[in-house]
Amino acid sequence: MADSDFPHKAIRIFSFILIILALAIYIGWGVAYGSWNIFSAEYIPIYSIMIILILLGICGLLLTKNKPEAE
Repeated sequence: MADSDFPHKAIRIFSFILIILALAIYIGWGVAYGSWNIFSAEYIPIYSIMIILILLGICGLLLTKNKPEAE
């Protein structure tokens, strides 16, 4: 029985969406509040959410990395 590739594609797409969402938050917050410094004390909560989204996206991409097929 052949393995379905659907779960890996779904996780990969969701991971890309998480990374794009994090970048959209960064750009949107920077434009709205004029804050591009991620180390500024008053803006740390929003940037910590952004960092968590990026890390979850990267972990999802690493989990779906293709393994070489054994012959």
